[in-house]
Amino acid sequence: MIVVGMLSGTSADGLDVAVCDVEVGPTTRLAVRHHAAVDWPAGLQERLLAVLPPATTTVGEIAALDHAVGQAAALAATGHDADLVAWLGQTVFHGIEGGRATGGLQLGQPAWIAESTGLPVVSDLRSTDIAAGGHGAPLASTLDALWLAGAETRIALNLGGIANVTVVAPGALTAFDTGPANCWLDVVAQRATGAGYDVDGALAASGTVDTVLLGHLLAEPYYAAPPPKTTGRERFTAPALDAAVAHAAPGISSPDLAATLVALTARTVAAACRAHGAVEVVGSGGGMANPTLRAALAAALDPVPLVSADERGLPSDAKEAVLTALLGALTWHGVPGVLPGATGSATPRVLGRLSTGHRPLRLPEPVPAVHALEIVR
Repeated sequence: MIVVGMLSGTSADGLDVAVCDVEVGPTTRLAVRHHAAVDWPAGLQERLLAVLPPATTTVGEIAALDHAVGQAAALAATGHDADLVAWLGQTVFHGIEGGRATGGLQLGQPAWIAESTGLPVVSDLRSTDIAAGGHGAPLASTLDALWLAGAETRIALNLGGIANVTVVAPGALTAFDTGPANCWLDVVAQRATGAGYDVDGALAASGTVDTVLLGHLLAEPYYAAPPPKTTGRERFTAPALDAAVAHAAPGISSPDLAATLVALTARTVAAACRAHGAVEVVGSGGGMANPTLRAALAAALDPVPLVSADERGLPSDAKEAVLTALLGALTWHGVPGVLPGATGSATPRVLGRLSTGHRPLRLPEPVPAVHALEIVR
């Protein structure tokens, strides 16, 4: 079946879209037909960032954004020859208290997608896992575990706004968020250059790490907490960064701050990976396109090699959209979308909810289980 997978990441910088041919079975085969990054309509990113904690907003603005994001997603999904759309939405809140998820909110009304495309839509992919006792994240663990399973331990790393890892060991799976990847670096770049991210890592490359500030940032208790754990921009906010700078490095230059944040990500990711004895770390996400961050991370991981998802057959910048397509296909075939141990839930569940398109729903017979994923080039 052909599935359009879509989401917007924690940077809220637009839509990632992947059109995938997915053949669900014990060994599921997936081929990426097309992938693209689609910009938001003018002003939408600014409105989304304006409602993120610790900001306050109104129910009216949340409702308006839900429809605006849904309409943008509908436009991006329309025109593809497909059987199904899978939509992860735009996360604006991920609540964690006492090590448990208290709920989350993804914006993007799927009815707009179903109406525009005429196709059924699988959406709200996190809530079922949260209701079953999980964190609803990181869902990438499902793709990672099926894709990288083998006789040796490998780690899948995604460097989005937040960094997350999936440790794929023989007979065991662990997945968790390690902390910030790009979210704070994007803030510094926006303030210093007007760009939404550190283009080519140039800002960080021109700076020097402030060891006092780095030590202060590394004292954040989240890093030492054991998995399962997830986090988001609710913890790593711009005001939180400003407070840390005011305490430990008032007056720091933008290049030095960017360099320090790169070091923070490299140190925290490498520490999370080092504990598991992996033979390889397979990286994806926007952070892999930042040569300064990638070099710092490779140095911190050494002697464990850092390779890109592209080298393993999966487009690095499309991985999360491909994941969304896979989760949608699994739901369509009645297959649980979270593996035991991945998100804190011990009970695998079929994820999400279905919005009908313009034709009656005719679901296939459920597939008993999926054990592996083959990426077809």
